[in-house]
Amino acid sequence: MTKQITRHALGTLAAALAFSLAGPALAGAPMAKTPAPGYHRIMLGDFEITPLSDGTVDLPVEQLLSAKAEKTRSVLDKSFLKTPLETSDNAYLVNTGAKLVLIDTGAGSFFGPTLGRMLANLKAAGYQPEQVDEIYITHFHGDHVGGLVNDSQAVFPNAVVRAHRHEAEHWLSQEKMDQAKDKGGFKAAMAAITPYQKAGKFKPFDGDTELVPGIRAHATGAHTPGHTTYMVESKGQKLLLIGDLIHVAAVQMAEPAVTISFDSDQKAAARARKKAFDAAAKGGYLIGGAHLQFPGLGHLRTEGKGYRFIPVNFTQMRQP
Repeated sequence: MTKQITRHALGTLAAALAFSLAGPALAGAPMAKTPAPGYHRIMLGDFEITPLSDGTVDLPVEQLLSAKAEKTRSVLDKSFLKTPLETSDNAYLVNTGAKLVLIDTGAGSFFGPTLGRMLANLKAAGYQPEQVDEIYITHFHGDHVGGLVNDSQAVFPNAVVRAHRHEAEHWLSQEKMDQAKDKGGFKAAMAAITPYQKAGKFKPFDGDTELVPGIRAHATGAHTPGHTTYMVESKGQKLLLIGDLIHVAAVQMAEPAVTISFDSDQKAAARARKKAFDAAAKGGYLIGGAHLQFPGLGHLRTEGKGYRFIPVNFTQMRQP
């Protein structure tokens, strides 16, 4: 027994000595209080898709949605959300192997300090703005075009910028701006597009058209005059980038008839959402939304009178 106690005591002494030589105990590590870089990555056939976060913005959605404020708060509460709702602003980078295409650009400096992260996240994802070949804009609201410029200079010097002609004819019209009560949206669109116009790099398109192999534009209108979705397809796999067909998934997925004040044509916006969502649910392909929770990718399944959004499963993109 004495020998066992002696061995135990020696062991304890050795452990204490080793601990003391390692130095004093440190205080708790400081909190970083910053998120990881805001990019994600999946493969779509032979295409590489990189969702890019531009950050988030708090929206008083109970004041913006057509549903009653009390009901909106109740629905959000069931999803453990509250208002003002922290809302994602996403852009999508598509590498086809031949072209590097950016779809929407985030808000840049147009919407305050909680947005404007897209460019930093693009670089964190391994790309430089000079590498981007083409930029497709869903519509000209500031949170989609603001990232095109910095201090009135083009952020993407080698890129051709494309959008539907109806969108350009509306937001870039001095006459329409003069007639509008709220001129802010016009001024933002003009500030974002003008550097590319001057360089001959803004090229609007008409109707539904394939812009590069594997990416096709589909005009929806309604949210804005030339609002456009983009279907990305490779090896039979599809991803529809829906822009602003939806803003508050927790409310509008279950009740797609609910619209938002940002929609220029409320009834048409609800119809456009239903048409696109019905097709996605039936076709079983992915959607990507500018204001779905980052990375904003998932499938739709019809459920009652609405839809259920099923986010993509995380993947490490393991090579075969």
